[in-house]
Amino acid sequence: MRIVLAASEAVPFAKTGGLADVTTALAKALTDAGHQVWIILPNYERIIRRSVAGPFESTGIRLEIPVGQNLVEGSVVWSTVPDTDIPVLLIDQPEYFDRDGLYGDKTGEFTDNSARFIFFSRAVLETCRMMALRPDIVHANDWQTGLVPALLATEFGDRPGFDKTGSVFTIHNLAYQGNFAHWDMQMTGLSWEYFNWRQMEHFGGLNLLKTGIVFGDVVTTVSPTYAWEITTPEGGCGLDGVLDERGDDLVGILNGIDETIWNPETDPHLPANFDAKTWHVGKGTCKTALQREFGLPERSDVPLFGMISRMADQKGFDLIAGAAEELVELDLQMCFLGTGDPRYETLVRHLSNSYPDKVAATVGFNEALAHRIEAGCDAYLMPSRYEPCGLNQIYSLAYGTIPIVRAVGGLKDTVVDATPEALRNGTATGFRFNDYTSAGLLDAVTRAVAAFSKPEAWRQLVQNAMGRDFTWSRSAQEYVGVYQRALAAATGQEAAAPFTPSAGTTSTRPASAN
Repeated sequence: MRIVLAASEAVPFAKTGGLADVTTALAKALTDAGHQVWIILPNYERIIRRSVAGPFESTGIRLEIPVGQNLVEGSVVWSTVPDTDIPVLLIDQPEYFDRDGLYGDKTGEFTDNSARFIFFSRAVLETCRMMALRPDIVHANDWQTGLVPALLATEFGDRPGFDKTGSVFTIHNLAYQGNFAHWDMQMTGLSWEYFNWRQMEHFGGLNLLKTGIVFGDVVTTVSPTYAWEITTPEGGCGLDGVLDERGDDLVGILNGIDETIWNPETDPHLPANFDAKTWHVGKGTCKTALQREFGLPERSDVPLFGMISRMADQKGFDLIAGAAEELVELDLQMCFLGTGDPRYETLVRHLSNSYPDKVAATVGFNEALAHRIEAGCDAYLMPSRYEPCGLNQIYSLAYGTIPIVRAVGGLKDTVVDATPEALRNGTATGFRFNDYTSAGLLDAVTRAVAAFSKPEAWRQLVQNAMGRDFTWSRSAQEYVGVYQRALAAATGQEAAAPFTPSAGTTSTRPASAN
């Protein structure tokens, strides 16, 4: 298949969150499976040039994109994903994209974000047309490309090169919707007839995420449980009704991990590499080195818990704050890495100063240290309020680091709670709790500490965790099934190979979120 991935982020070019990792990793996996893939990104030139050496070559394509009453000029720059032949087409418009942030700066969000990404969405399809890409699928991601499926459905669909093109729209985080004033509708170039409560209008304004949800041939999100949660009033962020109407055309597919980056056998950031057979020695070496790096006592007899996260309520730091005094009374050590809410930066600094034998913290971010935490810790904390998919718990499983998670979104789908039954049948991979309370978190951590004191039980947990398959090749197979569905919907034909959900995918609602 000929697949265009349209996104506002992709590593290593530009990143603010998990979307960037997903874009590039999915492109690699689809390419490995024999598909032709193009990534189309905005050319955030000053940001990209800090991260990528090149090549950067002009394609000679000159764009003239209508944005409201204005005709905005741009061009297309060609590059590749480093160490691959995957083409990356960068939409160059310096006034819109050559800035110090992707969506905003220290003063707040850019006030022209609607114009920037309306321009980008149109530029994606114009680039496809002018370069004769003739895609089978255009896969758009999040609100920044939410207009793409609408343009395909209403304006571009009958044009040469698009008459047999299906669209897939992926929601990575429903909380970010691209809400703008109603008068920004005129910048889209679409008829005002689409500005209604069933399509592009939301509480009087333009909602670009809703636009993608309504017009995409198939809509996906990043885990089966999250696909269910967002159809409920509690998890739908005001769009639950629209999402529920998509029925079986709303599909949850778990993200995978890029094994070229996150693999304990080959990870260059580790003091010792290991696999599922040698983990006991390798993780022991990594743990001792990590304790030394953080200034913690070098103890093998207590579990070391790690957390790499934006320090925010959504990530469960309010629960950690509420349970802090009880947590430090347990026989454990904890290390934190991240930045965010000043309250929680102060909290982890206070804990590390007050309990230097038990708690350590680095306020900031360091990619190599993040890898060493995943490898050197015995357990990983991820008590999120909500989590569409999550990646760190999957990295943890791959590194034999047992996740402690709240049973929401992708956390519920990827971590099997260590109940007596799951321990007996060999499926347990971590510890889950349901209620969003400090008491729930404390109980899960206490269970993990107790399990660590039983070496045989802990060994089985690690073996189970490292045996799980969360590779991108598996996820890519699921996306290909979705692409076939979308292509069939766009062309009015039966899909050549009907989509069949696997254990990591759902196209229907589970009976319960419990």
